[in-house]
Amino acid sequence: MTTLSAPDRLLAVLAAFDHQHPALSLTGISRRAGLTLTTAHRLVGALTDWGALERDADGVYHVGLRLWEIAALAPRGLALRQIALPYLEDLYEATHENVQMAVRDGSQVVYIEWISGRSAVGVRTQVGARWPLHATGVGLALLAHGDSTSQEAYCSGPLAAFTPHTLTDGARLRRALAEVRRTGVAVSSRQVTDDALSVAAPVRGAGGAVVAAVSVVVPEHDAQVPALIPAVRLAARGISRALGWQPQTRPEPGT
Repeated sequence: MTTLSAPDRLLAVLAAFDHQHPALSLTGISRRAGLTLTTAHRLVGALTDWGALERDADGVYHVGLRLWEIAALAPRGLALRQIALPYLEDLYEATHENVQMAVRDGSQVVYIEWISGRSAVGVRTQVGARWPLHATGVGLALLAHGDSTSQEAYCSGPLAAFTPHTLTDGARLRRALAEVRRTGVAVSSRQVTDDALSVAAPVRGAGGAVVAAVSVVVPEHDAQVPALIPAVRLAARGISRALGWQPQTRPEPGT
C-alpha cells in the first residue's frame, strides 16, 4: 500500500468534498480521504484554523471562504467569470434561457458560470460541475479548437452515453468537430438530457487561443437555432474582445 506524503494527505482531505458531498462529518472525511481518524482529525484541524474548512454548530465541515478567496485569483475561474459576466447577462436578457460558460480541464468541461433561464428544460449544470467534452455544446466548442493530437486521442477513446442521442462514435464525433470549426458554433441536441439543446461558441484569449466557451441551453422541441446562433456568437465575441483578442482584419485593397 502506498504511503501518502503530507501534502497528498492534505489534498485528500480537500478532495473528499464534491458536489455530492458538500458537507461531511470528520468520520466521513476520514473514510472518503482514505485516512485514519486520527490523521484526518489533525489535518482537518489545521485546515479549519487556516480557513480552508469551516465547522458548523452540528460539527459538520464545509469548504471555507479562504479557498474561495484563493480561487478568485485563478485566471480561468472567477477572474474570467468577472470579465464575462456582463456579456453573459446580456445574452440572458436577449434569450431568457439558460446561459452557461465553461473551461476545459483535460477531457472534461468545468462550468464557471450559469444563469438560470425561465424555460422548464432540465439543465444538469451548476457552477463547478464537470461533464465529458463530447456530451455538451461548450465541450464540443472547446474540443474542436484543441490541438489535433488531443482531439484524435479523445475521439479514439471510450465515449460515455447519457441518452440514446449522445455522440459515442468516434467517426461521428470527428465530423461534428469539423462542423464546429466550419461554422464557428456547436449545436448539441439531447446529449445529456432528452429534452435539451445547446448552442455554444468559443471564447478566445488575447493570443487568439480558445480559452472558454459560452452557450445557451433551451428546450429541444421548440428550439429556434438560427435565432440563437447570432446571440451566442455576439456574446462570445464580446468576451473575447474584453480579454484582449483582436480579430484579424483583411487589408484594404492595394495595401
